[in-house]
Amino acid sequence: MPATARWRQALRLPLTCLLVLLVVACGETTPKLAPLPSDAVVLAFGDSLTYGTGAERMKSYPAQLSALIQREVINAGVPGETTVEGLARLTEVIDEHQPQLVILCLGGNDMLQQLDRVRMQQHLATMIEQLRTRSIAVVLLGVPEPKLLGLKADPAYRALAIRFGLPIENAVISAVLGDRDLKADPVHPNADGYQKIADAVAKLLRQTGAI
Repeated sequence: MPATARWRQALRLPLTCLLVLLVVACGETTPKLAPLPSDAVVLAFGDSLTYGTGAERMKSYPAQLSALIQREVINAGVPGETTVEGLARLTEVIDEHQPQLVILCLGGNDMLQQLDRVRMQQHLATMIEQLRTRSIAVVLLGVPEPKLLGLKADPAYRALAIRFGLPIENAVISAVLGDRDLKADPVHPNADGYQKIADAVAKLLRQTGAI
């Protein structure tokens, strides 16, 4: 093999690796959102993790987030709710509050009840589609699979974020529920845990340009 050909072959692998790294980095870019006016309504839609079970109502993550972003954040959390139940009530809640942004955090009860994960993802996708049809921005929060160790968000959340081009906070709830000092019980944060979630969501909203 000529020297020039060997030199080109030697360069091929590093260049390929660099291209892969660039593609991965671009794929991780946070999608942008339109800036939220100061009088915008943000709707936190979900189950007990949104409601704030395990802490006083004013220490829920939506209440703490409102103080961080200086916008009204409506707490539309219903303890025990599954994705099919959330889908059934979404339109009524949207009609009532007319939000500019929805923070969607559902699926934990589907997993706890060992319901079909494919249907869970389908229900979440339908909710996102309904919100998109009404030109409402969506931010997704990933919820971990119920395990004793190694908590991480179900892969469905990342798949949905990629499919719809959504901003996602996929790590903080797993981190909080993996830290006994931040939990009120095995599946709910305490006030400090909800503060961590609010901090992470506020950071994400700043990265998207919404705040």
